[in-house]
Order: sequence, then C-alpha cells, then structure tokens
Amino acid sequence: MKKLFSAIALVIATSLWLMTQPVQAADLNSGAQVFGANCAACHIGGGNVVNAAKTLKKADLEQYGMASTEAIQTQVTNGKNAMPSFKGRLTAQQIEDVAAYVLAQAEKGW
Repeated sequence: MKKLFSAIALVIATSLWLMTQPVQAADLNSGAQVFGANCAACHIGGGNVVNAAKTLKKADLEQYGMASTEAIQTQVTNGKNAMPSFKGRLTAQQIEDVAAYVLAQAEKGW
C-alpha cells in the first residue's frame, strides 16, 4: 500500500512539474525569415497586393477575425481564396513562427 501511495505521489508531482514548464514559444527571427521567403511577395510591409482591403495591418486583422495566431496559422496552413496553402511546404513550427511574426509586426504597425 505504501508503494502505491508513493507511485501516485510521484505521478502527481511529475504532472504538476510538467504543467509549470514553458511551452515552446514561437521564434520571431524564424518567422521573419519564413515571411521574407514565402509571404513578402504578396504581403510586403503588411500590405496585400492581391486584395488591398485585407492587409496584415492590425485593424484589418481584427476586422476580418484574423487577429490571433490560431487564425493566421489556419489561413497559412489551408490557404483561402487567392492565398495558397502552405501545408506540406512549411512545417508546423514554421507556420507557428510566421503567425507570431505577423501579429508582432501588426502590433508595431509594420
């Protein structure tokens, strides 16, 4: 019985420790590189050469429900309208990084 309680205590302690560990954060430098290589042709300076109304500026991201990393990741992964899908061309980490970069740049005003 004592071994069972010790094992349970170990599992609980390990679980609590894991919950306090930081999740791998997005890498903004990587995001900038991914953006430069894959996105800048259409979105240079946060603009949009295909649809000038849907820029990567903060106000437009908010207006169109794209002001979160999750929404941007979905758009980059799946594409939509004239924007191609980058699924299979970029890794999940690269997509996370570029989404974080876009939001950071939008906050700064590009």
